[in-house]
Amino acid sequence: MIRLLWESPKTIEDVRSLVQTAIEIEFATLPPYLYAKFSIPENSNPAAVSRIDSIVREEMIHMCLACNILNSIGGSPNIVPPSYPGHLPGDVAGDLEIHLYPFSEAAMKQGMDIETPVDPVDPPQLKASFLAEVSEPVTIGEYYARLDAELKQLPANEWTPGRNQISDAQFFQGQLFPVNDYIGANRAINNIVSEGEGSPTAGSPLDFQNELAHFYRFQEVYRNQTLVKANNSVGYAWGAPLGVDWKAVYPAITDPETHDFSKDSPAAQAAQAACNNAFTSMVNELQLAFNGNPGRLGNAVRAMFDLRMAAIRALNTPLADGVSVAGPSFLYLNS
Repeated sequence: MIRLLWESPKTIEDVRSLVQTAIEIEFATLPPYLYAKFSIPENSNPAAVSRIDSIVREEMIHMCLACNILNSIGGSPNIVPPSYPGHLPGDVAGDLEIHLYPFSEAAMKQGMDIETPVDPVDPPQLKASFLAEVSEPVTIGEYYARLDAELKQLPANEWTPGRNQISDAQFFQGQLFPVNDYIGANRAINNIVSEGEGSPTAGSPLDFQNELAHFYRFQEVYRNQTLVKANNSVGYAWGAPLGVDWKAVYPAITDPETHDFSKDSPAAQAAQAACNNAFTSMVNELQLAFNGNPGRLGNAVRAMFDLRMAAIRALNTPLADGVSVAGPSFLYLNS
């Protein structure tokens, strides 16, 4: 379970900094989840692909909503590309190092570790007391709960309706919405926590859309079993096999950022360069889109498509050993 350092904010700048950390957390989960998804060959493991893909889409939405919150309280979102292996933003405990794993039990277990609720067993729910004054490590769900409490206390004049908001006009129709006040921020945070960990009030593994939260979707794949409703104290039980084939995966290396591509073929180097260029373009366009240029979001979406195509190319280009391949490093190229 990852735990984030919580320090009770004293100024509006402190609150903005906490929201910025939330943005960085949401963005930092995307590469490891995408790496696992990309490493599954087409038409293989459809149930696993469906679950991972749905998680990726919702993490993108969460990042957009967090950016809307920060913009609404006068901040400027910063899209910070992390490095892998490494720690997620705010992981003060330092005991969870994030890797880019190809599709595997290790990749699904890592997803579970990132998304673990406070109490995922019986039943999963957020703890009620979250207003401590001292610095302490908390889970992602608790972090958002405390952030919600701080946002609720902001005076009305700290909110600026309509400032640099991203709507669903171009992206994720029906799921993105502007944040103009605390009511909108509370709705956004509830969506983020619910989809990641499950219901914070009912102790349910379902999110607000009555779908399994991220932790449980990863757990289904990890266990190769479906989670079904049952007449027991928990309300759920493990059912039929999901049909996971751990061998149906590209022979992708772990953590390609640490790999020396200078020893590989020009084709492998070119494929990785295409991945890096597409990722860099995506980051740059997102940065512009969240800071007053919403029209650039379309460019970011196109860069995401370019990244997927570049990843397919890389995963089908052997490395020097003639066996392994490398998915995208998610390496940002500083200009």
